Amino acid sequence: MVPVDPVLLVELDGRGSLQQQTYRALRAAILGGRLRPGDRLASTRDLARELGVARNTVLQAYDRLIAEGYAATRPASGTFVATTLPPPPRAAARRGRPAAIETAPRLSTFGQRTVETIPARYATWSLRREAVSYDFRYGEPAYGDLPLATWARLLGRRARRLSVRRLAYQPPGGAPELRAALAGYLARARGVVCTPEQILIVRGSQQAIDLTTRLLVDPGDPVVLEEPHYTGFSFCLRAAGADVAYVPVDEHGLRVEELDRVHAARLAFVTPSHQYPAGGVLSLPRRLALLGWAHARSAYVFEDDYDGEFRFEGHPLECLQALDRDGRVLYAGTASKIFFPALRIGWLVAPPALLGAFQSAHALADTGTPTLEQLAFADFIAGGHLERHVRRIRVRHAARRRALLDAVADELGERARVSGASAGLHVLLRLDGLSRRDVPRLRAACRERGVGVYPASPFYARPPAHAELLLGYGGLGERAIREGIRRLAQAIESLR
Repeated sequence: MVPVDPVLLVELDGRGSLQQQTYRALRAAILGGRLRPGDRLASTRDLARELGVARNTVLQAYDRLIAEGYAATRPASGTFVATTLPPPPRAAARRGRPAAIETAPRLSTFGQRTVETIPARYATWSLRREAVSYDFRYGEPAYGDLPLATWARLLGRRARRLSVRRLAYQPPGGAPELRAALAGYLARARGVVCTPEQILIVRGSQQAIDLTTRLLVDPGDPVVLEEPHYTGFSFCLRAAGADVAYVPVDEHGLRVEELDRVHAARLAFVTPSHQYPAGGVLSLPRRLALLGWAHARSAYVFEDDYDGEFRFEGHPLECLQALDRDGRVLYAGTASKIFFPALRIGWLVAPPALLGAFQSAHALADTGTPTLEQLAFADFIAGGHLERHVRRIRVRHAARRRALLDAVADELGERARVSGASAGLHVLLRLDGLSRRDVPRLRAACRERGVGVYPASPFYARPPAHAELLLGYGGLGERAIREGIRRLAQAIESLR
């Protein structure tokens, strides 16, 4: 008895070459049981006509099935499904994805804390871009202000001059040229007192936070954190198992007098130049008191100077590190706010006693930041381009800030209170008459009017009952800022 070709509907999925699609369709039919062991496959001519492909395409698919053990040929009879099939791959793997683990993976204590405390949306630090015309997103620079032509020229010149030595693994501290250039820039712009050897080049300030937490915090250690606070601090501390002590801030920054209630703290994370997100600037008496606390407790202070270059009112204060005489301050900065985030260059100025430990931890983490970008950024600083860029955008940001404050006063009046406007690239907007529960409806009403606004509540351990928004203004023009605030006022009115 001559075996009959089974009736089989073969559908191509449109991914890859026709030969690959034909092979996948036939293999799926075999593994799914629609073609059983011993079934004869259609002739290559018939299947090619049915699929509308060349016969050679089907021949190649059959040859691959035979080579992998899914089919076999019989002389003068045709091609048949193999009587003994290889074990089928997992369903997820057949769809082109790794097979799912059927049971929960066993994580370390650190891994479990990380999964439990850090929301999945923070796998990226960038806010989801709203499809709106007036987006008050925070945390990013004004990309249109960047001197990208100059940067591209310096980057290309360095790329053409790279030596074999520069292509190998580099010192964990970073390129000597960049460390020297940064030591000079930080001394001039922020008053930092350090040698180039004290500077550790990292992949943004977040890596500096992570390394500091790993080196100085054991599970159960009390650590001081501002309230409200930058979530990059709290995520690292909770993953490390720290006992976080939240200390409130006001218009003058951290309320240092409340540190006495935190016993045995080894570390404090602060943003003294522009408190994130409330915006207060830590006063000089409080700076000195904080350093006195660290000295008395043999503790360290992590100073995140993420946007310290942007101060619009009053005399610029020296960074906390410039006042430190006991080696108690770890100073961190980043190119993300003064240049652009994708550069992934930050710096940590470590006290001499800790420098070796940080270099070792950094070597374990990633063996260094990409050399080409470091060298180009060193040229950017040494050529005076960075300081010219900062001066230029400081003037532009001051005008944008004024446009924002005027628009809030004109459109919202007594219904809103602004804090943190004397420095930085964002303000905290408190909306009287609206509660925190009204914020999702407000955001939806703003979105309908083409405006993107963002809640401040994620930056609190215990969010306030009233509504607060974090408004970034660095990426908008003055006219767009005024129009966006006008539409925000309309959205607020629609909720009443």
